[in-house]
Amino acid sequence: MTLIKSISGIRGTIGGNVGENLTPIDAVKFASAYGTFLKNSLQKDKLTVVIGRDARISGPMIHQLVMQTLVGLGINIIDLGLSTTPTVEVAVPLEKADGGIILTASHNPKQWNALKLLNNRGEFLSGAEGALILEIAESDSFDFSDVDSLGTITEITDYMDRHIDEVLNLKLVDVEAVKSKKFKVVVDGVNSSGGIVIPDLLKKMGVEVVELYCEPNGHFPHNPEPLKEHLTDICELVVKEKADFGIVVDPDVDRLAFISNNGEMFGEEYTLVAVADYVLSKTPGNTVSNMSSSRALRDVTEKHNGMYEASAVGEVNVVELMKKTNAIIGGEGNGGIIYPEIHYGRDALVGVALFLTHLAKQDLDVASLRASYPHYFMSKNKIELTPEISVDAILEEMQKLYANEKITTIDGVKIDLADSWVHLRKSNTEPIIRIYTEAPTQQQANTLAQTILNEIQEIVKR
Repeated sequence: MTLIKSISGIRGTIGGNVGENLTPIDAVKFASAYGTFLKNSLQKDKLTVVIGRDARISGPMIHQLVMQTLVGLGINIIDLGLSTTPTVEVAVPLEKADGGIILTASHNPKQWNALKLLNNRGEFLSGAEGALILEIAESDSFDFSDVDSLGTITEITDYMDRHIDEVLNLKLVDVEAVKSKKFKVVVDGVNSSGGIVIPDLLKKMGVEVVELYCEPNGHFPHNPEPLKEHLTDICELVVKEKADFGIVVDPDVDRLAFISNNGEMFGEEYTLVAVADYVLSKTPGNTVSNMSSSRALRDVTEKHNGMYEASAVGEVNVVELMKKTNAIIGGEGNGGIIYPEIHYGRDALVGVALFLTHLAKQDLDVASLRASYPHYFMSKNKIELTPEISVDAILEEMQKLYANEKITTIDGVKIDLADSWVHLRKSNTEPIIRIYTEAPTQQQANTLAQTILNEIQEIVKR
């Protein structure tokens, strides 16, 4: 089955059987559940929902299905057309809308699509709200509007430009400083909406842009997840063009990775570290990332006399803890920057503008900037178990084994050691334990992971 229903939305592959893939029937059903949830919870005479999509081939089809379903529920639509996840998030409060839907499967390949659901603040729904929408979808308890009460559709086609303006108006974005440096940057837009919005942002900041895969046709030229093994083309082009650095985004432009001037990966984990270093140097305060993100953010935060805290994995959890701790900046180690001055959501545009400003104010090239940060290396592994083995029992045994270390259990088991850490998380759908480790060298991270794997296997044998 390739239809995944979760509290954060619904995603699946296009085509196939109803209930097993993301078919038109499933898209309509889930859109109906979301619209019904809004009507039940807000109890307003007329609701408005903002909708945008990435450049996936299936985007226009799913877009029309979802919009017209909400129109059938009597909900007015503000249609942004081709857009980004953070653009829709920014648009919802600016348009005083009651919710938003982004049609994107994020970093999944082109055969996938999804509905990401927002509240009236332009933030992702809570777990409880997501669960309620799933219940509504399963019960088919929809009440559609009569012919005189149908919703309307209003198109606004320039919201990516408006989003750019919002970013450039941020106090910590210094356009003139960036213009003075005459940077040259290669952009890999993975043939989605990032191929439009990132070059446009850069040009407004006086940057010379070399475009790679910036045609928003939905034919992703490589695996769209911005990981090292997928990015050989841009790494080579940065060196060939003698560019200052490269920028890579995923199809919906909420994840951001940089390529250093030497053609090496800056490191997705270090996107947030570098941007936070700049932000904290101007506005000291606290930071948040999730438990599987690099310790380097903690180090940089403490350098600026702030407090760092780690949340459970998931953007909703990061945002919740950021609000609780009044964090100045936060995000996730997958290249997701969350800067509350503009909105509580991962935003590659914000990340690009703040990084450029940071770089413009340093007398360093990008490779040297990366070398100036604490060096940590990660290892990501998993151990597959048979269904009859209790994953929870294994995690409890691991807690006992490391009882003398700092342990956090809000999301699996996180064990903080003196110069390294390990995070054990169970899969919600399979008998798998994911094992993330980080240490000062790759060998140490790998060795720690192997030690943990061996200890789990010993527990299983008992």
